[in-house]
Amino acid sequence: MVQFLQQKGYLKPEQLEEAVKVQQQTKEPDLGRVLISLGMVGEREVLQAKAQEMGIGFVDLDRVQIESSALNVVPERIAKAHSVIPVKKDGQTLWLAMANDKNIMALDDVKMASGCRVIPVLALPGAIEDAIKKSYAGTATNGDASASVTSTPAAGSNTVDLRSDIRGAIAAAGVARGREDEDMGDKDAEQMAEQAPIIKLANALIQQAIADRASDIHVEPQQRSVRIRYRLDGVLMEAMTVPRNLMAPLISRLKIMADMNIAERRIPQDGRIEVRHSGKEFDLRVSSIPTPYGEKIVMRILDKSSVMIGLGKLGFTSENQAKIEELVSQPQGMFLCTGPTGSGKTTTLYSCLNILNTIGVNIITAEDPIEYQLAGVAQVGMNRKAGLTFATALRAFLRQDPDIMMVGEMRDLETAEIAIESALTGHMVLSTIHTNDAPSTTLRMIDMGVEPYLIAATLTGVLAQRLGRRVDPDHKEAYEVPAIDLRRFGMALEDPDEMITLFRGIPHEDNRMTGYRGRTGFHELMTMNNEIAELVVRRAPVNDVRAAAKANGMHELREDGLTKVLAGQTDPQEVMRVVFTAGFG
Repeated sequence: MVQFLQQKGYLKPEQLEEAVKVQQQTKEPDLGRVLISLGMVGEREVLQAKAQEMGIGFVDLDRVQIESSALNVVPERIAKAHSVIPVKKDGQTLWLAMANDKNIMALDDVKMASGCRVIPVLALPGAIEDAIKKSYAGTATNGDASASVTSTPAAGSNTVDLRSDIRGAIAAAGVARGREDEDMGDKDAEQMAEQAPIIKLANALIQQAIADRASDIHVEPQQRSVRIRYRLDGVLMEAMTVPRNLMAPLISRLKIMADMNIAERRIPQDGRIEVRHSGKEFDLRVSSIPTPYGEKIVMRILDKSSVMIGLGKLGFTSENQAKIEELVSQPQGMFLCTGPTGSGKTTTLYSCLNILNTIGVNIITAEDPIEYQLAGVAQVGMNRKAGLTFATALRAFLRQDPDIMMVGEMRDLETAEIAIESALTGHMVLSTIHTNDAPSTTLRMIDMGVEPYLIAATLTGVLAQRLGRRVDPDHKEAYEVPAIDLRRFGMALEDPDEMITLFRGIPHEDNRMTGYRGRTGFHELMTMNNEIAELVVRRAPVNDVRAAAKANGMHELREDGLTKVLAGQTDPQEVMRVVFTAGFG
């Protein structure tokens, strides 16, 4: 324990000498208690040191999301009796947070109640008590604002932790409100939205989300509270709850920040917020919709620097990356990126533009909206009210002497026809389209009304992609599965009984007890050749196009996922979650 504290710089040699003297005088057997009583180190640091010394984990309960599946197998009476809280359940394994891992009675009671193998992890006693109250009692009432807030910040030494600011802001806002009624008029909400506590609350929840590496913030009015959720690594997790009586001023404040009409609550609205965090600039795209309990706000967080990372850091295999760079560097043609919302299509296309963006080329983009500002690129945002659509923008682009054009989305026949015309007349066109996989893209364009021979003449390649969570590289363990278990991913089986070594994440404070940290891409790249072009012209079934694409070197999404699984970057469950669809694969 002492070695850990000294290595971390928490304890100086002279402090240790003084503490040892006090320990000898007081006969206190636990040196850690002496260090805490003298104010030399905190309780958290001592527990971390003990955890390392004993070879077990330490968890900060304010920084993790406690799973309901874990709570369901441990009765509240046992948790309160032993001052323990279950944190995570994986199969028949249960992680139990406790202040003293030597409490054998607690471990036995939890084991008998849950029927699980129990793994102890250390946690602060006060944090355990708070977690028990919140997790078993549910959402706090309006009269107990400070108890209703938890947060799950990202781990790391540079983590920004604004939980105390959020708690203080909610408490202060409740006092400033001065009454418990839930409804508030527009004028009152606007006045309170300009008061310091609500301003601090709105700013803190945004800054905390950015610090947590969240991609979206969901502000969701409920019957008795306002739920705040962050999308972390593609999965929504509850971050905090806010008392219902602060809903109107909080939503009004966010709408003011986004330059939206706070008096209009009946129709959807869109806005934008620009913020700085740790020296970096972020754009928040804000959307509101009316619900029975009030307006729901969703804020998409866009990191302006994320598009500069390049294709090499987006999870592409070296083979796919080389093919993409070759496809987009051609003097003419059309390259499409497909996938569901939030699958990273725009980031991929921006990364391609960064490769192409040189002094010798003229690049113009049509976007709705412009998500990132790219130096040296002429970017045009759509404005339907003014008549500026993708189609009208593309027509204007052709008079701007472009070399490369990017269209935010190919969503109708008119846009598709102009894009194809541009590709036929000596321009490189990049765009996105919504289909399930790469081969289906040609069928989708035909359904839109595009002539098949035009598709065959212009389309150079289609990239389908998904984003899945990455196994935490710092906290993972190896395990073995029979090769036959990977058959659904397209794995060739020489010996079905062969054992394959895979990796899975270990739940840890650094990964919020999920075992995952960050995301990686799963890709399916179809490059056109004469055979595929002929199939498209003949309006062949999509299965025939897929077979020809595979013969031309295309690896399906599930196969690319298998590559990442075998490389230890992710696990089979995550590939199943984001790639497989009922009735397919």
